[in-house]
Amino acid sequence: MSPHSAPKPLKGVLFVSAAVFLFAAGDTVGKVLYATWNIPLMLALRYAINVGLLLVILLPRHGAALFRVNRWGLVALRAGVLGVSSVFFGLALQRMPVGETVAINYLAPFLVMLLAVPLLGERVGRWGWIAAAGGFLGVLLIVRPGGGLDPLGVVFALLTALGTVGYHLLTRFLARSESTVAMLVWTAILGTLGYGATLPWTLYGPVPQMSDILMMVGLAVASTFGHFLFTAGYREAPASYLAPVNYLHIVWATLLGWAVFAHVPDALTVAGMAAVLASGALVALRPTPPALQAASSTQTGT
Repeated sequence: MSPHSAPKPLKGVLFVSAAVFLFAAGDTVGKVLYATWNIPLMLALRYAINVGLLLVILLPRHGAALFRVNRWGLVALRAGVLGVSSVFFGLALQRMPVGETVAINYLAPFLVMLLAVPLLGERVGRWGWIAAAGGFLGVLLIVRPGGGLDPLGVVFALLTALGTVGYHLLTRFLARSESTVAMLVWTAILGTLGYGATLPWTLYGPVPQMSDILMMVGLAVASTFGHFLFTAGYREAPASYLAPVNYLHIVWATLLGWAVFAHVPDALTVAGMAAVLASGALVALRPTPPALQAASSTQTGT
């Protein structure tokens, strides 16, 4: 939110709601594509389209500043962590429903909050601990034995959540010295180079049909514009106000999973998702230092 403009909380809520819908739509399209195409190839295409869109939109406005960073090593590490997490997320989507996969990934904000105590010297407080316990309980209900989820898929989803924690902690640290647009662009560029280097081994499979091509492009567009709307939303309203809206991602993902794959979670799984949603809202709304609010409200599509 610009310090020179009046806050527009409703506009911010609408932007973030639309952003997490696009993230959930991308997750759903990704699940469809990953059933036929290998994940590194899909990520190479997604990152490449992402770079093209970002350069077209941002380069005229920011010029050379778009590429200016101060901590190259950490910027590259952040991009690498996200790239590896994206592979784990794709592997989880191959084996599990969209809603459950996304819900497990929302362990990340709780872990960021808890790790902020030893790593960043910040205080969680009573309500933070209660919310973290509720979030973990919710995830346990989702991944419980006998719940029907693929065990390997659960492992991949948990690895995604751990990677997301590292990504958000690095984002928070780098926000002190790097611009948001530079981190966004370099993440896309490094992802393109990294997964592009795997193409000699991953460029195989059937000739894509027009429907496949449209979905591939749609996945990249949803990711790019989702991040733009997400960033725009946080310019319009405080992070503490918008953070609970992030958890609509779980709702959208569950609804799209039902609409596209006819998957309906059972009662205990729905209870677990509700616990994660409620606990996430409590984390977001409790009084916290502004920096920790930002760290706990930056969950996005992987």
